[in-house]
Amino acid sequence: MKIDLTDTNSSKINKTILEARRAVGTPAVGMVLTLVVVTDEENAYDAVKAANEASREHPSRTLVVIKRHARSPRARSETRLDAEVRVGTDAGAGETVLLRLHGEVARRADSVVLPLLLPDAPVVVWWPVDAPDVPSKDPLGSLAQRRITDAYAVEDPIGALAVRAASYAPGDTDLAWTRLTPWRSLLAAALDQAPMTVTSAAVESEAENPSAELLARWFGDRLDVPVERVVTDGPVVTAVRMGTPDGEIRIDRPEGPVARLAIPGQPSRVMALKVRTTAELIAEELRRLDPDEAYAAALRYGQ
Repeated sequence: MKIDLTDTNSSKINKTILEARRAVGTPAVGMVLTLVVVTDEENAYDAVKAANEASREHPSRTLVVIKRHARSPRARSETRLDAEVRVGTDAGAGETVLLRLHGEVARRADSVVLPLLLPDAPVVVWWPVDAPDVPSKDPLGSLAQRRITDAYAVEDPIGALAVRAASYAPGDTDLAWTRLTPWRSLLAAALDQAPMTVTSAAVESEAENPSAELLARWFGDRLDVPVERVVTDGPVVTAVRMGTPDGEIRIDRPEGPVARLAIPGQPSRVMALKVRTTAELIAEELRRLDPDEAYAAALRYGQ
């Protein structure tokens, strides 16, 4: 079910959500959090799709804040809130509200969002693009226990990591770090299988890859060894090497969903290591709302 509201307010939106929920027989008690997605019109479709897919694992109320930028002085002086309420199959396993903010109300998005938050439930804010420099001090970010950015969505990803390091607050995270979870799990498992002293490391990836940069910093923080960054044609991270006195531990994933793990003295083996979708990344982030200390340490390493 989809319901459009023009020139509305938060009170009318809340009333519409309740009426729509009764109409389709969808209770609110199963929803575990409020996900606030702050995006633009261009990226709204993909962000909503990812949020809806993630809601099948984490039923939630998704509030999509779309700030409309008017082209004429007259339109810029107009203050209006339009909304689209989606419940049932149109909203994954929760409910979705698209909020289009025009004029002055776009500067006070928190005043629109606050009355729509689920009571006594965690709040997560995700910026697919155009994240603020200090997410924790953003009016919407200050409402959240978890704040998700994505260094891939900016022109200077490595510069963005420096900004994130300077402004980090507990609860901040970035999808560039989330993309590394399978890599970090494989590397930790490799060292568990063959305990060796790591003397050096190298990360191979396409140029200006923020995940590769974070992985290199994670190596430096955890292993205290020199880390080489090697530029390849990609896509994304293509290989990781760890030097030991017994030989080189290596994970290669030049392309496709599988990687090859080589450990000195053992036969090489093929491991699943696919590039995950945005929905899978968001679902992972919603599994934990406590501060990610490993991300904080890697982000700040060498700064």
